[in-house]
Amino acid sequence: MTAREIAPLLRGCTFDGNKGAIVVHRAGTLQADVTCSVDEITDKVKPGIRSVHIKDVGSFRLGDDYDDAINGTSNAPRATGRGAVVHNKVCVVTGGAQGFGEGIVKELIDHGALVWIADLNLAGAQTVAARCNQAAGRTVAFPVAVNVADEESVKAMVDEIVTTCGGIDLFISNAGVLKAGSVKDLSAKDFRFVTEVNYTGFFLCTKHVAPVMEAMNQPTGKYYTDIISISSKSALEGSNRNGAYAGSKFGSVGLVQSFAKELIADNTKVNTICPGNFFDGPLWSDPEKGLFTQYLKTGKVPGAQSVADVKRHYEQQIPMQRGCYPTDVARAIFYVIEQVYETGQAIPVTGGQVMLN
Repeated sequence: MTAREIAPLLRGCTFDGNKGAIVVHRAGTLQADVTCSVDEITDKVKPGIRSVHIKDVGSFRLGDDYDDAINGTSNAPRATGRGAVVHNKVCVVTGGAQGFGEGIVKELIDHGALVWIADLNLAGAQTVAARCNQAAGRTVAFPVAVNVADEESVKAMVDEIVTTCGGIDLFISNAGVLKAGSVKDLSAKDFRFVTEVNYTGFFLCTKHVAPVMEAMNQPTGKYYTDIISISSKSALEGSNRNGAYAGSKFGSVGLVQSFAKELIADNTKVNTICPGNFFDGPLWSDPEKGLFTQYLKTGKVPGAQSVADVKRHYEQQIPMQRGCYPTDVARAIFYVIEQVYETGQAIPVTGGQVMLN
């Protein structure tokens, strides 16, 4: 076995009822608490062990968080409240360098998670990670490049995360694109682009993340992990002149339900959260390309004289009279993780705009 394959097993062996240790591979030999062969890992590695040397593979340092695993010290604050369910857990957010994804990253970090910011825009991910680490005064975020529609890129992302931290507790599939247009004239190219990112991308990420979570669960059979797709209210009802987007989101719900039935055998829960519109994000509020500006220019909202008028029009369609915030989605994420008796669900977070029956 390779170090990449052993690291998730070590996390599973150190499972304390909530999470496993952060596991950092080190080439060569170090003074270790435990020295064993690959076959002896599950017998000899237990919670509380700080270092392991695997014969013919190398050494591993273990800690409560990343700084603890690297340096043997940690200044992480104690987690409180419902968000404590992500404390010191390894979390991944695709599309995490901007918009809703960035908001989710910050919510997770605020509640003590170690977060990988996975994005096609690596420079943006690096900027967000650096800002978060500086604010926290410790290592709380890592940037990683990924094109979720490209399988080799997804595999490379997962390999880098597991090699660095040992495993993945929470994977949030947030990366998505939107190409609106009438079915009468939307190009096949644009339709395929939306489908590849929003639908196929979720499949590819789950394909490569699920085996890591399976390995973490293997030693005890009690290690719950979560895969969460951030979908849209357009996954729950059709969207006029936006069929490519809505279709990809409807399809992702089918994937969620199918993956949930299969992966619960590994204690991996799979759910999707369907937020309403994030009006404060760049998709809607960018002053040049945002939808509010576009709708004002095209006269989509009759009588609107300003961007504020357009925004007010869309807010009034929501019973709670406001758009969705990352905090709203974070609360749903915490619920999904905390509730071990729920999988395969599509959870609306729409301020009452979409209601299930």
